[in-house]
Amino acid sequence: MELVERAEQAMHLKHLLAQSGARKGKVVLLDGPSGSGKTELLRQVADHAADAGCLVLRAAGSRAESALPLGVLGQLLRSAPIAGERAAEIDLLLRRAAQEPAAGVTGDIGAPGQEAPIGTGLARVLHDIAQALLGLAGDTTVLVTIDDIRHADRLSLDCLLYLCRRMASARMTAVLTDDSELPDGPAVFRTELLDQPHAARMRLTPLSEAGVAAMLASHLDRPSAERLAPEFQAIAAGNLLLLHALLEDHLETGGVRREGYGRAVLRQLSRADASVTAVARALAVLDTATTPERVARLAGLDGAVADAALRALRAAGLVHGTGFRHDVARQSILDRIPGAERAALRVRAAELLYEQGAPAPETARLLVDAGAPAGQWSVDVLLEAAEQELIAGRAHRAAEALETALTADHETAADRAAVESRLVQVRRLSDPATAEHHLTALTEAARAGDVSPAHAVDLVRQLLWQGRSAEAREMLDLLRETELDPHGEDAALLHDTEQWIAWTHPTVARRARRPGPAAATGGGRPPGPGRAEPWSRPTAVLAGALVGGRAHEVVDRAEQVLRDRGPSYDITWPEEPALLALGVLLGADRPDAAAWCDRLLSEGHTPYSPTWMALLSATRAEAAVRLGDLTGAVDHAQLALGHVTPNAWGVALGAPLASLVLATTRMGHYDETESYLTRSVPKAMFETRYGLHYLHARGQFHLATGHHHAALADFLACGERMRGWGIDVPGIVPWRTSAAEAWLALGNREQAARLAYDQLGRPGTDGARSRAGALRVLAVGGPVGRRPQMLAEALELFEQCGDRYEQTRVLADLSEAYHQLGDNRRARTQARRARHLVGLCGAAPLNEALLSFLDEGDEQAGSPVPAPESALLTGSERRVAALAVGGYTNREIAVKLFITPSTVEQHLTRVYRKLGVRCRKDLPVELTLSGAETVNAGGQA
Repeated sequence: MELVERAEQAMHLKHLLAQSGARKGKVVLLDGPSGSGKTELLRQVADHAADAGCLVLRAAGSRAESALPLGVLGQLLRSAPIAGERAAEIDLLLRRAAQEPAAGVTGDIGAPGQEAPIGTGLARVLHDIAQALLGLAGDTTVLVTIDDIRHADRLSLDCLLYLCRRMASARMTAVLTDDSELPDGPAVFRTELLDQPHAARMRLTPLSEAGVAAMLASHLDRPSAERLAPEFQAIAAGNLLLLHALLEDHLETGGVRREGYGRAVLRQLSRADASVTAVARALAVLDTATTPERVARLAGLDGAVADAALRALRAAGLVHGTGFRHDVARQSILDRIPGAERAALRVRAAELLYEQGAPAPETARLLVDAGAPAGQWSVDVLLEAAEQELIAGRAHRAAEALETALTADHETAADRAAVESRLVQVRRLSDPATAEHHLTALTEAARAGDVSPAHAVDLVRQLLWQGRSAEAREMLDLLRETELDPHGEDAALLHDTEQWIAWTHPTVARRARRPGPAAATGGGRPPGPGRAEPWSRPTAVLAGALVGGRAHEVVDRAEQVLRDRGPSYDITWPEEPALLALGVLLGADRPDAAAWCDRLLSEGHTPYSPTWMALLSATRAEAAVRLGDLTGAVDHAQLALGHVTPNAWGVALGAPLASLVLATTRMGHYDETESYLTRSVPKAMFETRYGLHYLHARGQFHLATGHHHAALADFLACGERMRGWGIDVPGIVPWRTSAAEAWLALGNREQAARLAYDQLGRPGTDGARSRAGALRVLAVGGPVGRRPQMLAEALELFEQCGDRYEQTRVLADLSEAYHQLGDNRRARTQARRARHLVGLCGAAPLNEALLSFLDEGDEQAGSPVPAPESALLTGSERRVAALAVGGYTNREIAVKLFITPSTVEQHLTRVYRKLGVRCRKDLPVELTLSGAETVNAGGQA
C-alpha cells in the first residue's frame, strides 16, 4: 500500500533511527485512527532499517492474544536473527518468566484494585530480558517495532516500560503504534511511556481530499482521480484501508461492494475494542432512528463509553454524526451478526423506540426486519404503521408491516382475519396476484364466521377478480343469509355490491327484476341512516344505470364522481367509482371520456397503485378505439399491460386485450392481432363483461380476415350471454350490428336488417353510436337509392361521437353509393374526405379500399387545387371550413383555433351561404387541401 501525505513522518522516523546510532535512543508512539497508515509506515521504516544494516525486532498486538503472557515480548525476541548462546539465553529467560507465579496477571499497569501486580522473582526475570535486549544493541543499531500496542499483554508492557526507561543512551529506537481515540486502551502505560524525556508522540491524521486525489492518480488518469476524490473522501474520510477498498470496487464494478469496501469495514472492526464493535452494531440496527442515548442503551454500555466508541468510529472514517458514511458498511455489519442475535437486537431496538414514543413506521421497520412481532404492543404498532405508510404513499411498506403482523399469535381467529383482509387490500394496489394465496385462508375463516361482513364483501370482490366465481357465490350466499341490520352500513354495502356485481360479473349476481329508475338514484337501497363505504354508493348508482342501459341519465353524476376524486383515496376498492364513471361517459357516447382519462392518468395518486394505473390505461385504450385513434389505443393498452404482470390482471385481462385486438385489426396488423389472441386468458373471464369485449374484438378480427362464420359465432355468443345475464344493452358491445355485418358478408340481408331494426328498438339505444351503427347496416343492406340519406344521418351521429374510424367507413359507403348512382363527382368527394380521416386514424385496410374510388387524373395528395368558390372565403372561414371537412366537431375546431364554439358556428353559416351548401357534409373536400397549410400553422380564426 502506497503512502500519501506521510513523507514528513517517514523522514522524521529515519532521522531518529540515525540518531540512535550515536547512542541517542528514542521512543516514538505513532498514534492515529484505524486506517491512517500506521502499520504501513511502520513496515516501511522497518524495511529501511533492515536495508541499512540495523537489527529489526518486530511484533504485533492482537485482541485475541492479549491475555497470552509475554506474547508480544516473545514475538520480539524470536524475530531477532540471532543464534548460539545468546539465542539459548533469551529462550531460557522466556521460559523462566512463564513459570513465575504472577505470570498470568492481566490488565493495564497500575490498574485499580491490583496491589503489587508482579512479584520480585518475575520482576527480576523481566529485568534480565530487558538487559538481554539492550545487549543486542551493543554491536549494532536496533529498531523495535510493535503494531497495536494496545493489545499487548500486561507482562510485555511491564518489560517494555523497563526497556524504554533505559534506552536514552542505547543504540536503540522503539516505534509503537496506538489509537488513543479507542476506549479501554493502556492509558497508564501510554502516560508513563510519554513521560520519558526521550519519548515522543507522532500523530497521523486521515488523508485530505488532495491526498485522496494523489492516491487515486497513481491508479487512474488525473481527471478521473480529481473527479472521484470528493466522492471517495465522503465515503472513506481519508481512511487508507477504506480508500484502497473503494478503488478496487471502482475498478471492478464502478460501485461500492460488500466484497470490497464492506470487507474492509469488517477488518477495521475486527481490530477494535468490544465496546466499539457493540456501538457499531447498535448503529447498524437503529439506522435512521439513531440517537446517542439509544445507541448506548442498545449496546448495553455506559454513556461515556458509548460516546468514546462513537468518536473512535468517526475518527476511523466509518461514521459521520450518528450514521454510517455508506449503507454498505451498515449492511456488512448486520450480515456479520448471527441471525438470532440480529433479530433479538432489532426487537430490543423496537421496544426502546416504542417506550420513547417514536413514530410507528420507524418502530415497525425494526419489527419487519426482525421478521416477527414481540407481543400485542408490536402488533398494534405494525397495524398503525401500515395505515400511516399508506397515507404517505408507501404501499409496499404497509404490506410488509401487515405481513409481519400476520405472523403474530393473535388472540382470536377474527383478529387474524382482519389483519389478513387488510393485507389483501394493500397487496391489490400493486399486484393482485400476490394477494391470491391469502384468499383461501380468508375463505375458510369466512366459513367459520370469523370474517366481518365488510371484509367478506371485499373478499367476494377479490375472489371475482381472480376468477374464483364458485367461492365468490358461496361467500355471497353466506352474506345474504346473515342477519344484518337493515339500516346499518353492512346491509347498505352488500346492496351496493350486488349492483356492481350485476354489471361486472353478472353470472354471480342475484337473479332479480331488471333495475328500474330507482337504481340510478339510489331508491333501491335499504332505507335508514346507515352510510356505506365511500366507494360503494356511487358505484352502485352508476352500475345500476349501466345495467339498465341508461348511461345518458347519470352523466352528470359520473362527472361529479370524477371531479370529486382526489389524489388520496380509500384503498378498499378505490378505482371502481372512477372506472364506472368513465364507463358511463363511454356508454353515453361522450368524446370527452378520453380527456377525463388523461387527467386522471396525469394526477399524482396516494398511495400509488399500479393496478389502478393499469385499469385506467385500459379504459383510455377503449376510449381511443371509440374515437378512431387506433395508434393511441395500442399505446395505451400496451401501457396497461406493462403496469402489472399478466397474472395480476385476473379476469380483467380481457379489457386491454380487447382494445389491442380491435385496434390492430382495424390497422390491418393481422399478425400482431393473432399474437394477442394466442395469449392465455382465464376461462372465468368469459363469465364477465370483460369476456364480452374480448369476444366482440375477436369476432371483428375474424370478420376482417374473411372468417365470416367464426365472426358470426363470436357475435352471437356475445348476444346469448348478454341476454342471459340481463345486460343486453348496446353500450357494452354492439353485438347486433356486428352480427348484422357478418350476415351481410354471408349474403343474408334479411337477417342483417332484422338485427339492425331489433337494435333500434332496444331500450338504451338513445345514444348516437348504437343508432348510427344500425342505420349504416340498414343502408348498406338496403336499396342504393335510400343509402345516401341514411348514411348522411349515420355520419352526423358518428361525428357527434367523435369516432373518425366509423366516420371513414360511412364516408366510404357514401362514396360507393354515389358511384353506383352515377354521381362520380360526389363519390370522389366523399372518398377524399374518407382518405383524409384514414390518415388521422391509421386504418390501412380502409385506405386501400378507398383508392378504387379515385380516378387516375385526380390531384396528387397534398397539392392545393382550391375550388373557384373558395376564393370567396376569408382566411378565417377557410381555416374553419377545412377542419369541418376534416371531420372535426365545432368544439374541437374552437380548441384548435383558440376561438369560441359560437364563432365557429358563425363562420360555418357564412361559408354555407357563400358556397351554396346546406350543411358540412356538402362542403367540397378541396377546402381541406386548400386550408390545410393554414390550419397546421395554427393561425387564429
